[in-house]
Amino acid sequence: MAAETQGEPRDRKPCLQGSIEAFQDVVSSAVFIPKEDGVISVSEDRTIRVWLKRDSGQYWPSVFHTMPSSCTCMSFNPETRRLSIGMDTGSICEFILSEDYNKMTPTNTYQAHQGKVSVVLFVLEMEWLLSTGQDKSFTWHCSESGQQLGTHRTPSWVSGLQFDVETRHAFVGDQSGQVTILKLEQDSCSLVTTFKGHTGNVTALCWDPSQRVLFSGSSDHSIIMWDIGGRKGTAIELQGHSEKIQGLCYSSHTRQLISCSSDGSIVVWNMDVTRQETPEWLDSDSCQKCEQPFFWNFKQMWDCKKIGLRQHHCRKCGQAVCGKCSSKRSSIPLMGFEFEVRVCDSCFESITDEDRAPMATFHDSKHSVVYMHYEHTTGCLLTSGTDKVIKLWDMTAVVS
Repeated sequence: MAAETQGEPRDRKPCLQGSIEAFQDVVSSAVFIPKEDGVISVSEDRTIRVWLKRDSGQYWPSVFHTMPSSCTCMSFNPETRRLSIGMDTGSICEFILSEDYNKMTPTNTYQAHQGKVSVVLFVLEMEWLLSTGQDKSFTWHCSESGQQLGTHRTPSWVSGLQFDVETRHAFVGDQSGQVTILKLEQDSCSLVTTFKGHTGNVTALCWDPSQRVLFSGSSDHSIIMWDIGGRKGTAIELQGHSEKIQGLCYSSHTRQLISCSSDGSIVVWNMDVTRQETPEWLDSDSCQKCEQPFFWNFKQMWDCKKIGLRQHHCRKCGQAVCGKCSSKRSSIPLMGFEFEVRVCDSCFESITDEDRAPMATFHDSKHSVVYMHYEHTTGCLLTSGTDKVIKLWDMTAVVS
């Protein structure tokens, strides 16, 4: 897997700096500790661990804490050293880490949900603790008093959550493939809008407050960039993974999106280009190129004495076409198609070699990723896999 952006050396790839093992189960969440050679991990083996890098280059746990049940997610705030842990029991447990990261002190416990906590997010500016759960609810608590401020029922359980401090908008992605925007107040919320572009459940969300765009990843293998700030309803689709998206991070200063998937790939997308929306698929009872009837068009088949054909769609123009009129395949990077897709013969002829120049780089992590975290200040990426291993990557050669 080595499609490099045009004009870049082909050896520009992530550098594996190290790995952390010794887990009994999958690591559900992990983050870098900014300004420290350290990592915090929570795992389905019920452990919370703080790993600090020793002089030998190895990571050793300076904190090893066992919880009463599986840890499902976490949020870490470096300024306050507040660690919020979501549990499969529906509770959220909070701790404060010492300045040397060798001690962890429990501070509060919230019974936030009736089912497994799927996402937890601490917002320092508001002193709010946002969380979602498999009980189909989104809640927010006051982190100072511990009191619940409000809750919102969702159509299905939520698997993605982001928050914009400036506008107090919460972005909630759920298992139905829908993304909901909520306006939060101190003790109430209002529905702003909903939008749906995925055919599978939303598995990851990433918000860029400067460009005011939202990225959503899904089990349908696709990523969609929603232009929230432009107010035009623009949705750009990105197709470059063969399995479900497990993590999204955006580097705003380089205008690059990093995505990881169950297929083990790390993809770096160049978003500093004017991309095109994919067209709506057109409806027709016959091929819009040769006018041969499709197999459900009984009248035309009878009149022409011809057997109906299977319907396809050109990914570039959206026209309904038969297999004979769409026998070609091509990548269309400006439309997000980094892999070759079906196009009609006329569109194929219009696509130049320059149009096919890749706008993403592909790299193999060599494990099926379940979680990722990117630290933009250092250019380091963390991936956790089904192999119960955390891998640490230097991305500065790729994200620049």
